[in-house]
Amino acid sequence: MAPSAYSLHPLQQAFHESHALQCGFCTPGILMTMEAFLRDDPDPTPERIRSALAGNLCRCTGYQNIITAVRLAADRQKGATSS
Repeated sequence: MAPSAYSLHPLQQAFHESHALQCGFCTPGILMTMEAFLRDDPDPTPERIRSALAGNLCRCTGYQNIITAVRLAADRQKGATSS
């Protein structure tokens, strides 16, 4: 099988790995919000992530896996830019 020409954005990959995806209804808005948020705040605390997520309602999760995924993506992006 040939490798895919497409790859996930680091945030999408982190959501996948952290089990931050549920039904998918809120996921596009959360990903878009968090991508912009990480551009402005590349090393956020969990509290700042929660604050940035305040406008996105998710009925399926307790948000913990989403926060974990955002931190994972931030750490990976920080590591990628420091090399």
